[in-house]
Amino acid sequence: MKGLFITGTDTGAGKTYVTSMIIKALRAEGVDAVGYKPICCGGREDAYALQNASGGSVELDRVNPCYLRTPAAPYVAGMFENRDLEVETILQGCRELGEEYGAVIAEGVGGWLVPILKDYMVADLARDLGLPTILVVGNRLGALNQTMLTVQSMRAIGVEPAGLIFNHLADELDTAAITNKGIAEDLTGVPVLMDVIRDQDEIEAWPFVDILGI
Repeated sequence: MKGLFITGTDTGAGKTYVTSMIIKALRAEGVDAVGYKPICCGGREDAYALQNASGGSVELDRVNPCYLRTPAAPYVAGMFENRDLEVETILQGCRELGEEYGAVIAEGVGGWLVPILKDYMVADLARDLGLPTILVVGNRLGALNQTMLTVQSMRAIGVEPAGLIFNHLADELDTAAITNKGIAEDLTGVPVLMDVIRDQDEIEAWPFVDILGI
């Protein structure tokens, strides 16, 4: 299975925004890429965005096989709704898409250590899928700490990040936003694939084509 796993430094870092642009960029280059948002909590807006980026070629329930209406971490939402999330179903959904399409761009839920079950985190999902993992950084004051902690946690379970994408959350750039990218790359050794400015609507496909080996 060819694909990518997109995680973020925290909720609101811009994972869906960036994931949608990656899918569109790959499809524009002739790669039959589709999105996969295994878990949504509170609403399915993220799943709809990935479905649209995929050209509407995948049914919503395949893009998002697990939908919880409670706006909380999946583990918490599952407790509120008295539901047990089935990890194997989530993994199999991604594998099946991988058999049908050229690349699956899977997006996590929240940050790297958000609990899906009591003893199963987003980190475990990424490791079990085995896809190259890209970290979306919400570029603001505090991003260096979040980036360093996330990269450290990724490496602790044997996941080497394939790259960082810095997503500018504000129009005006302060000192932190301007310097975060270079400092994070220097401190972590993880390449920065690109900067995404606020309201940017397209990105280059080549970093992702290279990672996918297509």
